[in-house]
Amino acid sequence: MALLLNCQSIARQFGAATLFENVSLTINDGERHGLIGPNGAGKSTLLKVLAGLDEADRGEVALRKGVRLVYVPQEPEFAPEETIQHILDTAAFEPALVPVALGQTGFTDPTVRAGTLSGGWRKRLAIAVALVRKPDLLMLDEPTNHLDVEGIGWLERLLNNAPFACVVVSHDRYFLENVATHTMELNRIYADGMFRAEGNYGDFLEKREQYFETQAKQKDALATRVRREIEWLRRGAKARTRKSKARLGTAADMIAALDDMQTRSRTSTAGIDFTASDRKTKKLIETEKLGYSILGRPLISNLDLVLAPGRRLGLAGPNGSGKTTLLRLLLEELQPTTGEIRRAEKLKVVYFEQNRQQIDPNITLKRAMAPDGDSVMYRGRPIHVNAWARQFLFREEQLPQPVGSLSGGEKARIHIAQLMLEETDVLLLDEPTNDLDIPTLEVLEESLAEFPGALVLVTHDRYLMDRVANAVLGLDGEGGSELYADLEQWETDLNEKRAARAAAAKAVSKAERAAEAAPKKRLSYLEQREWDAMEAKIEEAEARLQAAQTALHAPETVSDPARIQTCYAEMNEAQAVVDQLYARWAELEAKIS
Repeated sequence: MALLLNCQSIARQFGAATLFENVSLTINDGERHGLIGPNGAGKSTLLKVLAGLDEADRGEVALRKGVRLVYVPQEPEFAPEETIQHILDTAAFEPALVPVALGQTGFTDPTVRAGTLSGGWRKRLAIAVALVRKPDLLMLDEPTNHLDVEGIGWLERLLNNAPFACVVVSHDRYFLENVATHTMELNRIYADGMFRAEGNYGDFLEKREQYFETQAKQKDALATRVRREIEWLRRGAKARTRKSKARLGTAADMIAALDDMQTRSRTSTAGIDFTASDRKTKKLIETEKLGYSILGRPLISNLDLVLAPGRRLGLAGPNGSGKTTLLRLLLEELQPTTGEIRRAEKLKVVYFEQNRQQIDPNITLKRAMAPDGDSVMYRGRPIHVNAWARQFLFREEQLPQPVGSLSGGEKARIHIAQLMLEETDVLLLDEPTNDLDIPTLEVLEESLAEFPGALVLVTHDRYLMDRVANAVLGLDGEGGSELYADLEQWETDLNEKRAARAAAAKAVSKAERAAEAAPKKRLSYLEQREWDAMEAKIEEAEARLQAAQTALHAPETVSDPARIQTCYAEMNEAQAVVDQLYARWAELEAKIS
């Protein structure tokens, strides 16, 4: 394999704090590297250093001559008035790459303006821009954020079949399991600042455990030697010989080495534990024939649902299928079109909002953690703000910082800290995992799995969904809903329904052909070309319909009547194209059967 990039002993500081040091790695053609690490370890900074967008304070990064490296940020930005076509044409290494990238990323209407795209489709556009630049090495920072489960599956297939190498920062464990050929963790607990293992996330965990076991044995052996040296030092050297002076130096080195190993082995995890009200009511929230429509088009219909203590319900469905809308209905932010929602008396509900707009970016971390003074009341007892902040892995010197200067993961931990202060019967969680590192995710999972009240969870993190939810409600965005045992059962049913739809379309065309008495004709040259491209066109048209449905049901659309009208018209147009393609497919198939 050809070497694409090599970095040796690079280090980077942020102010007085060291983000990472002594990091060395090589990236070869065809490799897919997953990069993990705790919030604040410097993953995004390291990615920018490797991409040449930031400079290391020490060390060297060498990109092989002629290698095209492309970087995709966490939050891609585009001029809202520019069309998809214009954005890709401007970025393309060669014009022929544009239609290929459009097909790969699911865009069917390149005249759509970037400002109308949802977060998931903006991420797809950013990846399309990267593809038309024909990369040899692609750097992706949290690419699964804003993508739904189907979108993540699409990205997995894209990267697994790609001709280029990639480095991906991600906390999605199933994604890392399915994509990575190498996994590396940036963390100060390692002597070299990073631990890298060949294989996917599961392979990495096994090798990391072996590393920790070896380190523990080395630390124990070193501790024994240090104890002996300390005893010798306390007795005092009988003669200040050259040999004894050398031993003094050796003892000092061993003590320093042991101190370094002990310092690195100390790890912290966020303390997450939501405060339940412990009420014994059997039905906390109950819906009966619940329905919600936009301009007469049903998004949710005839939904009967009971949330009782111990029910941990995951919501599944593509972007725009109504998951966030259902949360807002349960929260009483929206009123149902039909049916009713019954709530227990004096019900206490806590809502984890996806966009976290509730946190003022201008206030200090201290004020965000303790709004009313120097302490908070947690489960009936006061806790000083310094101790409360430490529980969520914040340092005391960070307290005067404005919230707006903190990382996405740190803002997420603030939000969790605020919610933990509220006593609740029902937790409504809309994408709580965005920006959280894996250790924090693990603690969050344990807390949610042990929460005695009811919770409703929307997440693209399949690992979290599998571990926490004891039932999954699948939404199709057209009013349909069905209860499943787990996410896998929902995905299986979804694939079966798609296969049945395709089979039904073929069956209809066969029935129509059987009823026709006219003799069959062979396809003309142009018809044959049209037939060969039909399946891809239908897939693209359905992707466009999906995007239109997503835009129509997005939170920012629901509150904007003018945007609702525009999005509704686009969705109807997309549906008409899908219907026309299926009809044309039937016509062409009739001629060749």
